Amino acid sequence: MGTTVLDVMSTRVIAVRKNASYKEMAATLRRWRVSAFPVLDDDNRVVGVVSEADLLTKEALDGAIPGVFTGLFRHQETAKARGTTAGDLMTSPAVTVGPGEPATRAARLMYGHRVKRLPVVNPDGKLIGIVTRADVLAVYARPDADIYREITETVILKHQGCDPAAFTVTVADGIVTLEGSPETALAGHDIAGEASHVEGVVAVRDRLSYPPAEHRPGSSTLAY
Repeated sequence: MGTTVLDVMSTRVIAVRKNASYKEMAATLRRWRVSAFPVLDDDNRVVGVVSEADLLTKEALDGAIPGVFTGLFRHQETAKARGTTAGDLMTSPAVTVGPGEPATRAARLMYGHRVKRLPVVNPDGKLIGIVTRADVLAVYARPDADIYREITETVILKHQGCDPAAFTVTVADGIVTLEGSPETALAGHDIAGEASHVEGVVAVRDRLSYPPAEHRPGSSTLAY
């Protein structure tokens, strides 16, 4: 089973309530050296996220002469500049992830939404942890020997039913090189494809010697 969010998340989370003041949030960011934190309602449900960027929006725009920045900033950002609490300044709804989700999904969410961390919530939406970019990247610290073992014993032998002795698998710094002669082109492509999804694999170099394409009845061969 692959690494889940629960495996890599931290349960020590710095969060604030919706009514937290601007000064309180600024002090919290400075004290704990975080770039963002979840905003909670009275039931500890995550309702948004406040980041350094949100606080800077107020610092930059609050008190600006009307009309000067109108064409430069979105209406939402201008409205945030007038806010004084976490509820006013937060980005909502928050992008969250469940503890049972694969760590790879958390990575995709962070990449897609351009965020550095995700609140982890239970099925009721209550905060139970936080997962960061560094947390999900930890899967790439997996030893090469473990990756080698999974590819030879699981991908090649169990999933594909091939003889591992027919292949040479080399793993160096998470980069997998596959050599050998699969019985069919389909089997070779499947092995390379599955190997790329093995946890900790950075890249797969397909050096397999594929058999010639099979000629089927009615097929033609192009000559040059």
